[in-house]
Amino acid sequence: MILVTGGTGLVGAHLLLHLIENGAKVRAIYRNEKGIQKTKSLFQHYHKVSLFDAVEWVQGDILDIPSLEHAFVNITQVYHCAAFISFDPKDENKLRKNNIEGTANVVNFCLAKGINKLCYVSSTAALGDLAANETIITEESEWNPEKYHNDYAISKYGAEMEIWRGQQEGLKVIIVNPGVIIGPGFEDQGSGQLFQKIANGLRFYTNGKTAFVTVNDVVRIMITLMESSICNERFILIGQNIVFKDIFNTIADTLKVKRPDIEAKPYMLKINLFIHWLSSLFSRKTNNFSKDTLIAASNTKEFSNQKIKTALQTSFTDVHQYIKENFQPVN
Repeated sequence: MILVTGGTGLVGAHLLLHLIENGAKVRAIYRNEKGIQKTKSLFQHYHKVSLFDAVEWVQGDILDIPSLEHAFVNITQVYHCAAFISFDPKDENKLRKNNIEGTANVVNFCLAKGINKLCYVSSTAALGDLAANETIITEESEWNPEKYHNDYAISKYGAEMEIWRGQQEGLKVIIVNPGVIIGPGFEDQGSGQLFQKIANGLRFYTNGKTAFVTVNDVVRIMITLMESSICNERFILIGQNIVFKDIFNTIADTLKVKRPDIEAKPYMLKINLFIHWLSSLFSRKTNNFSKDTLIAASNTKEFSNQKIKTALQTSFTDVHQYIKENFQPVN
């Protein structure tokens, strides 16, 4: 039987659907009923709700050792998709606890229970930094501790260290590093929030860029890697490096709303950063705009997907076309 952590998130929910469609027996961890309903809604989105009951749900948490003891009974493979994502500086301790300590718990159980193989969903945020002679980030780019990394990136990098510890102790592992993952459902998480902002009339864009990938490509490649003899490797999973303005336009056109039409200059971003920081001091609201957001909006780094394309002889879905085909507004 296969265990999936994070089965109530974008990647985990799609992974559950793909695994069950392929005839696998799957168990998934959930923390509350609300999360399960989100996954069920995704199955309904694809008109596959009849497959939802094939998931064996176990209530638990990767920080709760007794619940993991129950979840790991008769498990042979693990997909570790659970993670906490935040770019609010106030969440530093929560990021480290969930992403590093939680991953350490999963690794320890995999070792204790003799799990055949573990796949960990990391992030391009955990990849190394560009050296002076480099123009594109690969799996071989080295993490430079002297350079600035946000708390989320540090927590994912720390989680990867736990995965490699497990590998050194005899566990077969795979790490995947997706870019920004695009997929339907989960409008309150990740890229879903971007679609919501544009739908609600986002006016600003930047000419920074980042890497994007479709959720179907991510889970398809994860399953292929787990079923292959490949192990103890990491792979960058990205479809394309895309300028923010271009992807914002594609989303706006698909949703049939006005394109963001004001370029956010660096000084404007800094003013916005100050305003959000100031307001967060006098309220309990999460600071969704931080120094890290500013850096990301101005990013020009690119990532390579050549390693996975060569290893599996695979290709990636065009992200712009995927958006056009999967996010048309309901009439």
